[in-house]
Amino acid sequence: ASIPQLVEAITELQAQGYDIPDFPQDPKTDEEKSVRATYAKVLGSAVNPVLREGNSDRRVAAPVKAYAQKNPHSMGDWTADSKSHVAHMSEGDFYGSEKSVILDSDDSLRIEHVGQDGNVTVLRDGLTVIAGEIVDSARLSVRQLRAFYAEQIADAKSTGVLFSLHLKATMMKVSDPILFGHCVAVMYDRLFQEHGDVLTAAGVDPDQGLASVFAKVQDLPSDQRALVEGTLVEIQSNLPEIAMVDS
Repeated sequence: ASIPQLVEAITELQAQGYDIPDFPQDPKTDEEKSVRATYAKVLGSAVNPVLREGNSDRRVAAPVKAYAQKNPHSMGDWTADSKSHVAHMSEGDFYGSEKSVILDSDDSLRIEHVGQDGNVTVLRDGLTVIAGEIVDSARLSVRQLRAFYAEQIADAKSTGVLFSLHLKATMMKVSDPILFGHCVAVMYDRLFQEHGDVLTAAGVDPDQGLASVFAKVQDLPSDQRALVEGTLVEIQSNLPEIAMVDS
């Protein structure tokens, strides 16, 4: 977050009853400096410390900036009937399930997954927290995520627009590769339904993307490879065009 965003968030939380201090714009006392240092942990993005250390400089050279200002790139005319749009989940996502609580005392927390059969799996244990700490949690429904993907893939195909999935798998190393993998699995659901055992034995992991799927398929015996590649061709003919950025 930027400082204005942080101040706005603090004001909103205070209005809802959260006992958190103001952000010290010009800290002078040790307490103010401590508060600012605590808030500093959420300021900026994960790459900013690297930028500040001088290992990466994203500033554009002055002549390049001046040229761009005088000769702005045109995105073309956007009409009211443009089919381009942004889609997002309306339920079952992190936003819809987020809950926060202020702890009354020091404690130790654990994260559990309760299956439909009632079976409990402990995902994390021994999370130490202190009195007054704010604990924020959210969950995402895989079932609803996959249904959302399927709906949007079909919509992109029927309306003739490029399908594009925006994630930050290099930055969000834990969550986003999984979210990406589910999209690959949904898009090529028939492939995994018909050849799941063969693909699993070959070490195919949807989280690694289609490139890894294609690479693993090449290692299959010729008869199995022919069947899998045939299915891939048939699936591809029924998919929307895909916007791809490889970075």
